[in-house]
Amino acid sequence: VAELAIPTAESQRALVGSGIEAQVNGERVLICAAGKHPADAFAGLINELESAGQTVVLVVRNDDVLGIIALQDTLRADAATAISELNALGVKGVILTGDNPRAAAAIAGELGLEFKAGLLPEDKVKAVTKLNQHAPLAMVGDGINDAPAMKAAAIGIAMGSGTDVALETADAALTHNHLRGLVQMIELARATHANIRQNITIA
Repeated sequence: VAELAIPTAESQRALVGSGIEAQVNGERVLICAAGKHPADAFAGLINELESAGQTVVLVVRNDDVLGIIALQDTLRADAATAISELNALGVKGVILTGDNPRAAAAIAGELGLEFKAGLLPEDKVKAVTKLNQHAPLAMVGDGINDAPAMKAAAIGIAMGSGTDVALETADAALTHNHLRGLVQMIELARATHANIRQNITIA
């Protein structure tokens, strides 16, 4: 198999909530979410892939769509167990995602969670702020798009594999990257709180 010469990308720039762009061989190359750039020639295929729960991104060069890439999230091995244990602790979860609604529904359905999809970073902040008015809220995230919402929450928790921005913004981090660590974190916090109250009462 012949090796392909991969050109160097220069002047890379992240487009928050949309994608990333760079200069490749003097031409603008954009990788972005479907819906962020016209792609009429691929509309039927995009609809088919999104209906199957996949997230579609476009590959664009100088405003011409060269092709599409379909991505599909898979649940972490401990996700269902973690959600079940959190429910047992009285903790309710909601998925906030920038993915298309059909892709989000596929994941949310497996976990039995409510979801809000197609959100930009500022939309996540609004959702977190609103939810935070009803009860103290912890926001768990791992990407640059999650950081503003993590900051707006009562507690921001980053996954250990998250971006530097997410880790720097977070109040706490799951260094081992297992979702069940959330359960252990809450149990430890509650036990510590109960111990403090007991000590104050005794004093």
